This record gives sequence, structure tokens and C-alpha cells, in this order.
Amino acid sequence: YMNKIKIAVTAASGNLGSAIIDRLKQENENIIGIARTPEKAKSLGVEIRKGDYNSKEDFMAALKDIDAVLIISGMDHPDKRIQQHLNIIEAAKDYGVRKIVYTSIIGSDKGNAFSPIVASNRQTEEDIRNSGLQWAIGRNGLYIEPDLKYIETYKAEGGIINSATNGKCGYTSRQELAYAYFKLLTDDLLLGKTYALFGEPITQSQLAHAINKAFNMNLKYTSISVKQYTKQRKAELGEFMGTVIGGIYEGIRTGKFEGNSDFSVVAGRPHKSIDEMINEFIKTTTD
Repeated sequence: YMNKIKIAVTAASGNLGSAIIDRLKQENENIIGIARTPEKAKSLGVEIRKGDYNSKEDFMAALKDIDAVLIISGMDHPDKRIQQHLNIIEAAKDYGVRKIVYTSIIGSDKGNAFSPIVASNRQTEEDIRNSGLQWAIGRNGLYIEPDLKYIETYKAEGGIINSATNGKCGYTSRQELAYAYFKLLTDDLLLGKTYALFGEPITQSQLAHAINKAFNMNLKYTSISVKQYTKQRKAELGEFMGTVIGGIYEGIRTGKFEGNSDFSVVAGRPHKSIDEMINEFIKTTTD
């Protein structure tokens, strides 16, 4: 029986990276974590190597003897991300890594303030397809966790207020994505394709209803204009993040976060429902 392939996961100390490493550990895979600040990833219980997205040199060392690398999309400004991701792709090519899996995102590369981020992700997808290595790409739906961590605020404000109107959004969870990326990293039959990874698209009213049911609350959904909502978000989160969040909800409003999901093709089972994801979140945060 052949040895398990050696898998490296970048941004290991981040929320998604650590969830994926936890899942790979459960599946008994051979894993290396890569983190800009290795100390932050110590608690993961796997070998951690240093890797700053701005340094190709870091990745020349970090990818030594690695068979497959999962590149988690960077968090920097869109104009910096493309080169950061290329640093990893080029180091992977130079060092004989066999395959690259990339965490991209759903959404439209034009038309709203989130589009520049989507466009930079699309460019990295292109760079990976052209790398000459084996590859698989996931396009993640929106994480449900930020909404669930925001519940106290929703409660204080008496509801969910944003600019999505009746637009539907395909949510996912870090747990569901961790399972999908475990599959993309280990099942060679899934290589060479790009997969949309999210659950059944729902409206904000449906989201409010699901939160009410799970947390025994009475949140209402109120829609406001894109301009109003973006202004609020900027005041709260600063120019860059406020603009991004405003753009996401404008994208939801205009149908850019729905469509067909390929999750069941990748996972071999249906994506969890919104109720299941919320219950799983409650269970893991109270354990």
C-alpha cells in the first residue's frame, strides 16, 4: 500500500486553514502546515514551516518534499494577491510539487465593490491552470460563521439589516469546506476541474428564520439601499473592509452568489442545510 502523499496547507493559522488541517488529521493524512507566523499555528499539532505569501524564498523551503499544496486565498488587497499567489505557484513548480488545490470564491468579477477581489481570484485560477501541474479549484460560497458570531449585534439591533433584499446566497461553513478540500487534495479523479462549493441558496429572511429557530430569537430582516449599507459598514469597519462587505451584499442582491453548487460531486454527499450548519456551529462552540 503506497505511502500517503505529503500535503501542505498554507495560511495554517487562519480559520479555514486550521479547519482543513483538523479534517486532514482526522483522515490520517500526512500534513505540513505553512504559516507566516509559525508560533500562531503551533496548537495544530502538525509540523509547521514558515511561509509568507510575499516571499517566494520562504516557499522554496516550505514546499521541499511536498506532493500537494493547498493554497488558501490571501487576505491582502486584490492588487497584491496575484503576485503573492504566484510566489507559491512558482515555488511549487520549481520544487516538484505534483498538484495545487486552491480556495477561490464565488461571485462576479465585475459590477460591485467585491468584484476586484473576485477578479484577483480568477487570475490566480488562470495562473494555476497554466502552471503545468495537476490542479483542482474550489469556489467557496460565503461562510455562515461570521453571521453566527454576529448574533449579539443582530439582537441589539433587533434584526438583520443589509442591502441584499430578496437576493439568494449560497452559504457554506468552514467544516463543510474542510471536508470538500480533504477530497480535492486526496481524490485524483476530481483533478482538472473548478467546483462551486456551497449549500442551497437562501434569502436573508430565510437566514433570519433559521437563526430564530436555532437560537430561540425573534430577528426580523430589513433591507436598506446599497449606498446606505455600504456607508454604515465603512463607518464600522473602515474604508477597505466596509467597501468589500458592501460589495458582497450588493452581489447577493443582484444574484451573484447563487447558481448551481458542485459540492455533492466533490463530497459524495449533499451539502448540509442551513439548519444543520447552525446546529453544528452551536455544538462546536459550546463543546
